[in-house]
Amino acid sequence: VQLQASGGGLVQAGGSLTLSCVASRRTFSNNAVAWFRQAPGKEREFVAAISWNGGSTLYADSVKGRFTISRDNANNAVYLKMNSLKPEDTAVYYCAAARGSIATSGDKWYNYWGRGTLVTVSS
Repeated sequence: VQLQASGGGLVQAGGSLTLSCVASRRTFSNNAVAWFRQAPGKEREFVAAISWNGGSTLYADSVKGRFTISRDNANNAVYLKMNSLKPEDTAVYYCAAARGSIATSGDKWYNYWGRGTLVTVSS
C-alpha cells in the first residue's frame, strides 16, 4: 500500500484544515488507518485512528473534540478534519495503515506510512 497525505498548510489559530490520505497500488479498505504527527524537536505522537469500516475511532486527548477522522472506502481515502487549531498543533502529519482492521494508537501496529504534510498554525 502506498499512501499520500495532503492538505497541510498555514492557518491562523482557531482556523480549520482537512487532511486527506489516499492509498494507491492497492486498497486499504480492510485496514485500520491512523494519523500521527511530529513537531520540530519532538517525538512522533498518535493523533487519531479509524477502524476498517469506520465503526470505531480513537483520538489523542489533546485533539479530542477538535479533530474528526473519517474514511471513504469507495475512494480509498481517509480524512482528518481539524477545527479550532492551536499553535501546538503545528507538526508534520503522517497517515499510516495497519495490517489489521482494528483502530489502535500504537505506531508499531502500522506498517505502511506515507510522506507527511506540514501543518503550521500561527498565533
